[in-house]
Amino acid sequence: MKRPSNTSVRLLRSLLLIGSLAATSSVFAVETFKYEPQLDFFKLPTSIQLAGCSAAAVDSQGNYFLLHRGQHPVICCDKRGQFVRTWGDGVFAKPHGMRIDHDDNIWITDIQQHVVRKFTPTGELLLTLGTLNSPGAAENQFNKPTDIAFGAHGIVYISDGYINTRVMTFAPDGKLIRTWGKPGSGRGELSVPHSIAIDSKGQIVIGDSGNKRIQVFDKEGNVLEVWDGMTALGLAYDPQGNLFVSCGPENRILQLSDQGKVVATWGQEGILPGEFRIPHMLAADAEGNLIACEVNGMRFQRLVRK
Repeated sequence: MKRPSNTSVRLLRSLLLIGSLAATSSVFAVETFKYEPQLDFFKLPTSIQLAGCSAAAVDSQGNYFLLHRGQHPVICCDKRGQFVRTWGDGVFAKPHGMRIDHDDNIWITDIQQHVVRKFTPTGELLLTLGTLNSPGAAENQFNKPTDIAFGAHGIVYISDGYINTRVMTFAPDGKLIRTWGKPGSGRGELSVPHSIAIDSKGQIVIGDSGNKRIQVFDKEGNVLEVWDGMTALGLAYDPQGNLFVSCGPENRILQLSDQGKVVATWGQEGILPGEFRIPHMLAADAEGNLIACEVNGMRFQRLVRK
């Protein structure tokens, strides 16, 4: 048998090395994280008795805003978890989602009053979208709107989720730009779009919870990707663009790759630290710590990135 030349051997070694590096790059393309649950981070006064905890958000200064369905529904704590203020009594019927825009304004959806409101950090009402206590499918109506996301140039995306199963896009002044989405289980169709977020490419990521999947759309509502196998109630990107998902019925939180693959998972049903009872919406702060909002557990659980 003819022995391979030195050149052939070097070429073979080079190809094996390239293959090894490619495999290594594929394996370590997504950084996975470890978290330690912290239940006592938020120092709330005894006068606040938490009810169903539905959402949380973090402003540009690191202040935490917590939303629940009891008295004193909007709670603000500083970056150390110390209580600052509360507001919103008598304003909401059943608050659902909360997000903070690029100017630190607070946006909240109400699935019983069928409106989306924009507030200052201290609770001054700036804008109301939808018609109060008038559900419907007209351009000036919602029917149980679920969540909010913010795109470039102040564009606002709202998932009009439980009944209309659509996405509505608004200009910064509240003028409707477009509406898209239709009910169904086919590719690009929606069933209870429960959460909405914008990725680093400006694509619209939707927790299509009724279909137990996440779908990714472009700005015009054309479907780009479908990631099956998760009841995504909450979506949150950390500052590095890592995507985290709260799966309420499964009582767990996932970390996904850019291709929608599960790279890490935490939690199970229970009341101990690190366990969940219907984690609803989800938020990430500047350090990548997560805030899980438990509807049935009636608590805000901070997960500290290690």
